Amino acid sequence: MLSHPMQPIEDNGQKLARFKSNSIVKHLIENSSINLNNLDMSEFEQKDQEQFAQLIGYSLRAYGELEYVSNEFYEF
Repeated sequence: MLSHPMQPIEDNGQKLARFKSNSIVKHLIENSSINLNNLDMSEFEQKDQEQFAQLIGYSLRAYGELEYVSNEFYEF
């Protein structure tokens, strides 16, 4: 059973399905000194990493290619 809820999926108008980003998470990333290039994802649990990728609005294709996304979570 999945421990985190799945984010809704939306079409961005360019035929690319992506997770609907969370506006609070997006604001925190855009307005802090933390960026995705220097965020060491290995410090976090896998389920949290999977959910984070959804919360920042990854496309479904890119999400499935992340090394920390399990088949169980991707093949929902």
